[in-house]
Amino acid sequence: MLQLLFAVAFSAVPLTLYMPPIRSLNLFVETIEELLHRTSIYTLSAFPRIRLAFSRILNSITIRLSR
Repeated sequence: MLQLLFAVAFSAVPLTLYMPPIRSLNLFVETIEELLHRTSIYTLSAFPRIRLAFSRILNSITIRLSR
């Protein structure tokens, strides 16, 4: 039983190396939020144009298929 406890404990130690400190994690989350905020402006303005282009492509395909 003691060997199993040591095996589990020592196998979990490398996993703690992959976890960043809380300060770094907060900075990462803050950077992602800022990136999403900046890109959402462009995404919201581009969405209607993409939708219009996609509908025109589908309309031209359906017109050619219906001939």
